[in-house]
Amino acid sequence: MLKLYRWPSDDWQKIGAQMPSEIIWADLLDATAEEKQFVERLLGIRVPSEDSLSEIEASSRLILDNGTLYLSSPAVRLNEDNEAEITPVGFVIGPRVLVTVRFAQLPIFDDIGKRIGSDDSLENGMCVFTSLVEAMVDRGADVLEHLGAKVDRLSRGVFKGGLVRTKRPVRSSRRMREALENIGELADRLAKARDVLLGVGRVASFAGDVGGEWITPASKKRLEAVSKDVVSLGDYETRLSDKIQLLLDAVLGFINIQQNELFKILTIVSVVGVPPTIMVGIWGMNFKHMPELDWTFGYPLAWLAIIASGVLPLIWFKRRGWFE
Repeated sequence: MLKLYRWPSDDWQKIGAQMPSEIIWADLLDATAEEKQFVERLLGIRVPSEDSLSEIEASSRLILDNGTLYLSSPAVRLNEDNEAEITPVGFVIGPRVLVTVRFAQLPIFDDIGKRIGSDDSLENGMCVFTSLVEAMVDRGADVLEHLGAKVDRLSRGVFKGGLVRTKRPVRSSRRMREALENIGELADRLAKARDVLLGVGRVASFAGDVGGEWITPASKKRLEAVSKDVVSLGDYETRLSDKIQLLLDAVLGFINIQQNELFKILTIVSVVGVPPTIMVGIWGMNFKHMPELDWTFGYPLAWLAIIASGVLPLIWFKRRGWFE
């Protein structure tokens, strides 16, 4: 789909051999080959493919070619299962027109598109690009705040005994498994937010440095502010990452403690059960001459010895503090 902003008609096929001066932004969303060729012909540019936009090298994401900027940055979208996914976004910036290339619906693009008709500060494509990266940074800040709140809630549940405050090991194991799943989800979303902020910071800094010929002073200052915001958000993201790692180590530590408790119980049971088993095995042998068989109180004495052999280890474990 091709959408031309500040052009009164949605029928782009009626446009002649030159791009009308009113148009400052051409947005390509899952564009067809015909739409790409139209934009390339009118603006004398090349529309990057999804594979080229997905490359991670800085030299592939930040290009100045014949006075045109070719930039790319990752963005986050929600799929059909409401899960966050990384999708590439391309920006082709000329002196007047911005061309965006994307392959997923992104709300921030729609929000900026609604401002085009009423915001006079959007003088050219670079101004639109500046507004887009600002919106991406704002969105990234909101995501980090949301993740920070979830990390704080999870931290309270982990360190205030919420994982092990139960007498049922099965329930405790389920809580620990859920905590690990939540930590993994938080770490994954934080990594995606980090990738987006890193990409936005790179394109904003590069555009502000090399687009000086046709960038407005206000846009240049705003891009500098975006770069500073990305740095500050990067510090906040690092703190969140450290906290998530601490939570992961804590949950794994609680799992080890629970396993040690289980092994301790098994050790007590095995030690307590060994002496009675030995005695029962001895007195259960079928030897012809066993003096205990002729004792008057042999049977109750055998029971007493078996019980005592099991109780004495329990007393020993109790005095050693194994039941605390």
